[in-house]
Amino acid sequence: MGQNANARREDGNEAKAFGKYFRISPQKLNLVAQTIRGQKAGKALVDLEFSKKRVAQDVRKLLQSAISNAENNHGLDVDQLVISEATVGKTMTMKRFVARARGRGARIEKKFSNMTIIVKQQEQKA
Repeated sequence: MGQNANARREDGNEAKAFGKYFRISPQKLNLVAQTIRGQKAGKALVDLEFSKKRVAQDVRKLLQSAISNAENNHGLDVDQLVISEATVGKTMTMKRFVARARGRGARIEKKFSNMTIIVKQQEQKA
């Protein structure tokens, strides 16, 4: 009885972490994602630690989760991890109204984002 386990979607040398409902627009979150794409995991953690963007600390936690998944769940070497993908998507939008002049109202959209980070173990160069 019960359901069969889903097949793994990543390669054997990859691990991923998925973060939902970041309270920032996808466009702004993608600026932070661009800074870490293709970097070594250790350097990306340092860059996010000292970034001035507010969402950088949330992305840092997500990257640490991906690194932990790689180490604990898949047995990958932490020192050889590289960020192969950092994708950003949009999710829900809260709609709010603010009062304006002459009895009018203006719409405010508070956007939310999600993010996926995939880390890959880099092969040793001989």
